[in-house]
Amino acid sequence: MSTDYTNMRKVIEEWGTFRHEPAVYEEQHIRSLQFDPFAVQSSMRKGAPFELDLSYTRAMMAFQLFLSDPKDILIVGLGGGSLSKYCFAKFPRARITTVEIDERVIALREDFYIPKDSDRFRVVHADAEQYMLDAESIVDVILLDGFDTLGLPVSLSNLRFYENCYVALREQGVIVANLLNNDLLLRTYLQRIRASCRGQMFQSIAWSGGNTIAFGVKQDDIPKWEDFYVRAKAIKATTGLNLTRHVRRMQQNYNKQPSIENRNRTSSILQ
Repeated sequence: MSTDYTNMRKVIEEWGTFRHEPAVYEEQHIRSLQFDPFAVQSSMRKGAPFELDLSYTRAMMAFQLFLSDPKDILIVGLGGGSLSKYCFAKFPRARITTVEIDERVIALREDFYIPKDSDRFRVVHADAEQYMLDAESIVDVILLDGFDTLGLPVSLSNLRFYENCYVALREQGVIVANLLNNDLLLRTYLQRIRASCRGQMFQSIAWSGGNTIAFGVKQDDIPKWEDFYVRAKAIKATTGLNLTRHVRRMQQNYNKQPSIENRNRTSSILQ
C-alpha cells in the first residue's frame, strides 16, 4: 500500500463524508482552507502568514511587470486571504478590496489572520458578477481567483463578466485570472479574456504546473520583452519573487497566439 494511499485514507477518515463546505485543515506548518479533502482552496504557512505559499499565487503577482504601483486592487475570491494579505502588506499605498460571495468563508477570516476592515482594506460580501456590473474605471488591478466546490463558476468565466472587468479597469490596468489546466474549457476562457482585452493577453503557468495564469492588459504601449526581463530582475531584488520564468513563458505563448483573422473565426464560441 503506497504512502499516498495511506495518507489519502487518513484524510478521508478525518473529514468523514464530503461536506462541500469551507473548513480549516491543520498540518504541522501549514493551515489550509478546503471544501473537501482533495482540493486546497488556500494555504498559509503558520510562520509566515502574510507570504504566498502556493505557486499560482506567486505567479499572479507577475502583474507587477505591467504595473508596479497600483492604487486600487480588487480581488475576486477571499479563500484564506493569501492574495488579499500579501497585497495589503506589499503595496502599502494601495487600497485592497476583496469580493467574496460565501459568508462561511468570510467567517473564517480570523483563522487566517486576515486584517480587519479599514480605509485601506475591506472584504465585501457580494456576488462578483453583480459587483462588476456598475464598475467603471475604478481599479488598477483585478485578481480573479473565485472558485466554488465544482471549480470555476460560469458567472465568473463568461465573456460578459470579463468585459465588465475590463471596463472596471483604469488605463494601464491589468486583469489576472487563475485558471485550472485540467479544465476542459481552459482554451475558451483564454479566448474570452483575449477578446475582452482587445487582444492584449499574456499567459504563463505556475511552477507546480496545475494552473494557467492569464494577464489581460488595458495598455496601448506594451513594454518590449527586454524591458520585461529588466523589470523582473528589479522585482526579484525588492520582493524575492522570481518572475523571470514567467516573462519567458509569456513570451513563448504570446508568439503562439493566433492572428487577428483566426481570432475572428473563433468569435462564435466565445459566448
